[in-house]
Amino acid sequence: MKLHRLAFCLSLMGAYIAVAATTEPIQPIVAVRVEKPNLVELGKKLFFDPRLSKSGVISCNSCHNLSMGGSDNLTSSVGHLWKEGPINSPTVLNSSLSLAQFWDGRAKDLQAQAGGPIDNPGEMASTHRLAVEVLQSIPGYVAEFNAVFCEDRITIDEVTLAIAAFEKTLSTPNSRFDQWLMGNKKAISTEELAGYALFKSSACVACHDGPAAGGKSYQKMGLVTPYVTSNTAQGRVGVTHDEADRFKFKVPTLRNVELTYPYFHDGAAATLKDAVNTMGRIQLGKTFSDTESGQILAFLKTLTGEQPSFKLPLLPPSSDNTPRPQPFARK
Repeated sequence: MKLHRLAFCLSLMGAYIAVAATTEPIQPIVAVRVEKPNLVELGKKLFFDPRLSKSGVISCNSCHNLSMGGSDNLTSSVGHLWKEGPINSPTVLNSSLSLAQFWDGRAKDLQAQAGGPIDNPGEMASTHRLAVEVLQSIPGYVAEFNAVFCEDRITIDEVTLAIAAFEKTLSTPNSRFDQWLMGNKKAISTEELAGYALFKSSACVACHDGPAAGGKSYQKMGLVTPYVTSNTAQGRVGVTHDEADRFKFKVPTLRNVELTYPYFHDGAAATLKDAVNTMGRIQLGKTFSDTESGQILAFLKTLTGEQPSFKLPLLPPSSDNTPRPQPFARK
């Protein structure tokens, strides 16, 4: 009888903690449950395989480095032949929580996004046809695709599905802030808690909410004061062709934000303090004092969660028939 009473009490406690967590505008990250490990393992190999690029140098991990918060810490990424990318690379961590992919939301999900860089001449500079031809020429990949999809012929849809399956596992649960949300009131300091209170009272949570603390909406960059930049990206208007969407971008996640500098679509904010102060000015019409910005910075750093940790995949070797990389090809 006592065991039943204890179990009931623990159940009530868990329910209380869960309700307390959901009353906050930001909710905890939930660890991903892997249902198809073979598909995920294949996607992991493809994510790290530079042979999907024309040069044989660039992989998905080149711009979304999992040792660097899922980004590359560059203003804009380096593409084929050291071509400068047009926009800052967002983190791949927790990206499955976003309403769409890319800054302008042109890809509806991770699978749609995964195919974009492969045949973009300014990024991996290959083609879907060539990428599949390369994979099809590698016996180890043929066997693995067959084991996962029960087909001898590899398709680009299978490639992007596998990459997306791996990327969906790249969540970062158990941050100190999540621990606080789940009832551990000692997980964050007084300064960090003051920063969170200021973050809420300043209306930052109007855009940066939900489990990812962002990624759920498109907002105009420069809502109160125009944002001046030399970057040519125009935002959501390029997808919708609606003039009202000009300079609207997907709100970035703030999870692991201390790791994903520089900030904004143009990478113009070199430090997190720069980003906080700029956002206060152009989005809220507010000038944060050094004490206030310090408190918000302290809070934001509590959003760094457990980083993905796994053994690096061993990629199957190319065959004699594998198309050779062209690292210096200009056409």
